[in-house]
Amino acid sequence: MSDPHAKLYQTKMTLLGVLFAVVGIVLVAFARWLQVVELGTWQWLQAVPFSELGATLFGIGVVGTAYDYYTARDAETNAKRRLRETLKEEAPVMRDAVIEGFAVKADDLKRVATPELLDDLATNAMALRLGDEQFAREIYADVRDQAIRAPERWHDVDVSIRLSTAVERSTTGAPLFDIAVEWTYTTVPGHNVRRFASVSDRDEYYELVSDVPSTSTWFMPSKSGIDASSRKSFELLEFSVDGVAQRIRRTARKTGQTYSVSLEPADGKPVRLRQVYRARGAATGHLLFVELPVPIRNISLSLDYTDTDIATMTVSDLVTSANRPRISRLPEQLPGKEVSIELPGWLLPRSGFTFVWTLTSELPPAARPTRDQDAA
Repeated sequence: MSDPHAKLYQTKMTLLGVLFAVVGIVLVAFARWLQVVELGTWQWLQAVPFSELGATLFGIGVVGTAYDYYTARDAETNAKRRLRETLKEEAPVMRDAVIEGFAVKADDLKRVATPELLDDLATNAMALRLGDEQFAREIYADVRDQAIRAPERWHDVDVSIRLSTAVERSTTGAPLFDIAVEWTYTTVPGHNVRRFASVSDRDEYYELVSDVPSTSTWFMPSKSGIDASSRKSFELLEFSVDGVAQRIRRTARKTGQTYSVSLEPADGKPVRLRQVYRARGAATGHLLFVELPVPIRNISLSLDYTDTDIATMTVSDLVTSANRPRISRLPEQLPGKEVSIELPGWLLPRSGFTFVWTLTSELPPAARPTRDQDAA
């Protein structure tokens, strides 16, 4: 019997038996003493059966202690056997109750589970559903890294982009587009500072893009002929929180510039953020990629390219979703050129939408629209 609690219990029982035995001896001796002394008015004490009572206590103390000592091991073995049988019989019921409780009440699971245990439970559940343990483990790890560890989640995102032909050209003489971008979304800010940067150094760009969503970065390589440090090339025009405009600070250097906005602590409450900025890109770049920096739920995106010489515009979605994006365009009978995308549900970060265009000047002469078509 190596259990300290069991040893303590046996010691207590032994001491109790010894106490009973000692008291019994004392009572027997007291009864015999009463028989040889003159008690006078206390003679009635001789009628009390102290001897029998003492003998009984002595017997209980000695016999009980001996019985408990010799049967303790068997009692412990029987108790363990009964416990094992009970657990074996009730284990399925207990298991089902625990699983059902954790499945219905997430707070109960949160109190007892560690992040590692939750990862194992999620992986095992996916493995059972998919029938492939390796596939489930790798899929869950990818989702965990992109979604669970994301510092923010954006809801009800509205993105508005307008392309227009820039009056100026790049330093290499290439035509440019002015790009006006507006993001509006609801989130619980994970950082107290928002930064918007344009850089021409590739190493600096790679360093900044890892700091999403607190930093939004535009890369303008020097060979493009666009000065990343100029306000004309990139500028944060407005940033507001629940409709209240925030103060914008700007710092510039040779290889780029950064706009910073300080936010008040949100105290875990969602706020509606709106950010408006403009940038420049080469018209002959033929591509604009709108990347989703964090997990997003419900997005509406529109691209207006009326004030450009873009002849055709195609859209490709690089997102993984059970829902198909709804892509719509302005009817040809209406003035203006605009394409809109709506996609409900959750979207993972590092996905997005690609807009690819062809300029009118790049089309064969026979395929170029006439002035009458343009007027229409």
